[in-house]
Amino acid sequence: MGDGVTWSTEMDFRHLDDDWRFSLIGLDHASDTPWSAEQWSQALADQRVWVWGGIDSRDATLVSLAVLARLPFDAELQRLEVRPDWRRLGIARRMLNELCHEASKWGSERLLLEVRAGNEAALALYRQMGFVEDGRRRHYYPPARNATDGIREREDAVLMSRHP
Repeated sequence: MGDGVTWSTEMDFRHLDDDWRFSLIGLDHASDTPWSAEQWSQALADQRVWVWGGIDSRDATLVSLAVLARLPFDAELQRLEVRPDWRRLGIARRMLNELCHEASKWGSERLLLEVRAGNEAALALYRQMGFVEDGRRRHYYPPARNATDGIREREDAVLMSRHP
């Protein structure tokens, strides 16, 4: 379990609106490549984009987020974040299940995503969930802000997909 977090089955996954913008920005700020306030405003206003949140029902705290875009034939997972102290509790897996279900309802042929090549935990989860590697974008991501190994090089993006 996470650092002192008690697992709550009372996690509410739902579509978020602009009322959640500042919470989304705050949670996303910890990522290596956070979105700007303008990017969040655009995503929340776009009818083809669904912004999902995992809300702890005990205190209505946003603990996870996901952004799913509806494309002409596919759906694209553009962001998936879980608050660091809530990681390794199955929240990302539960959110992915919800997003796959939504992409299926949309009639999407595939669910697409890209992930940093060095994000081993995310890659393992995506593979367990049936995603396969479709290719790479070489040196796509800027150096990770949180690099603990001292390496400050650009990272490949691993392109992945699965049928919803």
